Amino acid sequence: MSFTFKAAALKAAALAAGACLALAGPATAQTQWIMASGYPENNFMTQNLRKWVEDVEKGTAGKLKITLHTNDSLIKLDSIKGAIQRGQVQGGEIRLGVYGNEDPMYILDGVPFLASTYDEAWKLMEAQAPYFKGLFNKAGMVIAGYQVWPSQGFYTKTPVNTVDDFKGKKIRIYSTATQRMATLLGFNATILPFAEIPQAFSTGLIEALFTSAQTGTDIQAWDNTRYFTDVGAILSKNALVFNKRAFSALPPADQKVLMDASAAYTKRSWEMSKAAGDEKSAVLKKNGMTVSAGPPAVIGAMKKVGATMADEWKATASPAAVAVLTSYMSGQKTN
Repeated sequence: MSFTFKAAALKAAALAAGACLALAGPATAQTQWIMASGYPENNFMTQNLRKWVEDVEKGTAGKLKITLHTNDSLIKLDSIKGAIQRGQVQGGEIRLGVYGNEDPMYILDGVPFLASTYDEAWKLMEAQAPYFKGLFNKAGMVIAGYQVWPSQGFYTKTPVNTVDDFKGKKIRIYSTATQRMATLLGFNATILPFAEIPQAFSTGLIEALFTSAQTGTDIQAWDNTRYFTDVGAILSKNALVFNKRAFSALPPADQKVLMDASAAYTKRSWEMSKAAGDEKSAVLKKNGMTVSAGPPAVIGAMKKVGATMADEWKATASPAAVAVLTSYMSGQKTN
């Protein structure tokens, strides 16, 4: 075993021990929390999470100290939810669409054109919130806030004019919902974590992406693609989650600080996401990429795919989950 590996192992053990101690009893004069996130520091979601940490520490007058590990540096993004549930860390930010195999609700916002504007995404979040609260509570966790991704689109090496341009192309997607969407559009779709995208391009595992301008900038998509076709079909969400035992060990006043800061984090995310979508699209252009809206033929095909996926979703979801969708759709029709 190398010295570097030993040091890393010891650090991980120390962090895990610290987490266990914090969970073992009631909050002390200063409670230490460890949190994990999967995105780099220049990602607006990480910046928003950092602001949340500042708000909590200020609001608790330093009684709660939060150490945030970003960019998959402590726990890989797809493993954060399990680590929180087991109490290895006290909290973190997760991508909801990763867990579609656990409950269809996790991937509802991945149905194309179900909620394709920020206003619709907010209303869908409000409709889903009670369901998610119960789901996470049963699993020993507290879901406290949400972040929304900017509009998404296709990163390709050649221009996109019709869905025929998708046939057989190997694309990276990030959830079971986007995998189904890509398959119905003719792609050969593979689910891969954010951190594995560059290597997947270099080995030929993928030749296209479906993601946001933010992620495209994070992984420097211009190194492997030339076109970003923004179809505006999906505004998916991340969630801020705590271990329930750790949260319950805090004094009620500090719990309120966390939840108030989480509400502000959610509201701020919608504002930051809008700005990031425009800003990062400009970065793509600056680095030589052609950025354009989805052609009518592609948008039309995606709306048909969305209708198919909505029917499929309802066929697999529980009556309680279907009731959430029905409530959301009823609200949309009355607006």
